[in-house]
Amino acid sequence: MSWWILPTTADIGLRTFCNDAVGAMAEAAMGLQEIQMSPRGAESMALLPRTADKWIVEFSGDDLERGLVRWLEEVLYRGSAEGQWLCESELVVADGKIVAQVLWADADMIEREVEVKAITLHELALMEVAEGEIIPGVDSDIPSFEGPGWMAQVVFDI
Repeated sequence: MSWWILPTTADIGLRTFCNDAVGAMAEAAMGLQEIQMSPRGAESMALLPRTADKWIVEFSGDDLERGLVRWLEEVLYRGSAEGQWLCESELVVADGKIVAQVLWADADMIEREVEVKAITLHELALMEVAEGEIIPGVDSDIPSFEGPGWMAQVVFDI
C-alpha cells in the first residue's frame, strides 16, 4: 500500500507516496475508491468482470495539483453517475491532459459504506520530494517519507 488515511476533523483525506507524479495521482484514485467501499464491497470487486477503457481528463496548463483534482473528480463522477467503478489505472500526463488506461467494474455491484461528495482544495498537495528531503509522518497513522519521490495529499468532503 502506498496511500494512507489522513486524519481530519470532519472529512476524510489521504496521503500517497510514489516514485513519480502520475503514480501518486493513480494511488490517490485507488485510495478514493477504497475509502468508499465496505469490506464486502472490496471482496466483491475482486470477482467482478472488468471493462478496459480510456478516460481523458483535461486541466489548465501544467498545474498538476489541478490535474489531480480533475482526475479524482472524474473518478468520483464515473463511479456515482456513470456506473463505472475504477479498479485499476495507468496514467500519462501531457499537454494539459491526463490519459488514463483503466479497468472498471459495474459500480452498482459494489457495496459502499462512505459517500464522498466532493474533492476539496483544503490541504491539497502534489509535490516532488527531493532526495534526502523528509516529509514528516502524521501521528501514528501515516509514516514519514524520504525522497526522492512524490507526495499527494487530498481531503474529501463526506
